[in-house]
Amino acid sequence: MSLPKLGIDVSKKTFKVALLRIDKIRQGTFDNNATGFGLLSSWLVKHGVTKVHAVMESTGVYGDALAEFLFDMDHQVSIVNPAQIHAFAQSELSRTKTDRVDAAVIARFARSHEPRPWQPPSAELRELQVLVRHREHLIKHRTQLSNRLTEGRLISSVAASLEKLIAAVDEEIKSVEGQIREHIDKHPTLKSDVDLLTSISGIANQTAVNLLAEISHLHDYKTSRQVIAYAGLSPRIKLSGTSVRGRPRLSKIGNPRIRKALYWPAITALKHNPTIRALGERLEQRGKHSLVVIAAAMRKLLALAFGVLKSGKPFDENYAKTC
Repeated sequence: MSLPKLGIDVSKKTFKVALLRIDKIRQGTFDNNATGFGLLSSWLVKHGVTKVHAVMESTGVYGDALAEFLFDMDHQVSIVNPAQIHAFAQSELSRTKTDRVDAAVIARFARSHEPRPWQPPSAELRELQVLVRHREHLIKHRTQLSNRLTEGRLISSVAASLEKLIAAVDEEIKSVEGQIREHIDKHPTLKSDVDLLTSISGIANQTAVNLLAEISHLHDYKTSRQVIAYAGLSPRIKLSGTSVRGRPRLSKIGNPRIRKALYWPAITALKHNPTIRALGERLEQRGKHSLVVIAAAMRKLLALAFGVLKSGKPFDENYAKTC
């Protein structure tokens, strides 16, 4: 017998839920913290539910803790590409008259599609993700401080203070980078995966680490297209009736950190990776815009990353031609 469906719409501070049993929906809103998680458990018990199939979108970090909490409480959890949810919401337009994706839409999607169960990443991957994201936040903070140094009318004492802060942040960045290296060296599986990814020309060590941190379940995908969709790198074409309107664009429904991690490596690969350089040349000959070429290179790099991790073998140009 199918479990009751719990659609979850997560934001930074709160999350909304929709409990779907047969054709009845009950909804609630909770704080996105440990207290809110506990209240959700009590709310489910109040409604006579001991186990649910909880479904949420993979939109970033805000739902990670909730997903792990529900998994630890022995609920079935699924984390779904937002593109799938949005497509389902659009298919409901004739009935709901709205394309807003909310918890109830997610619950109905869960009932219709029965998405596959999610498994939390291993402890070493979770720690890697925390370290990588902390490094990212430190770099953003450093950029903000550096930008302040370029502001006009700074007095010397303020400039000196900013320079001290930048130096301190630089030291913290070096420290975190050292922790990341030590963490990878300590875990043979992570080290092996980094070595596989860096066998691809265009993917350096930091990009490999970023990819592993942001796609911790990369091994679990069945096809490279699924990975590309998760990253939000699938082309999006605007349609009106039987006509195509506008240029194809990236869907951008997915993990933005992956797209950011692949942008500059794709540009490098267009110059130095024979497989991707050939792809770029073909697209340029067809008159494609430079951004379209870069996006195609990003998709190809991600497909190659999926290929080497799935096969457990270093990059092979002959294999790459089949990705």
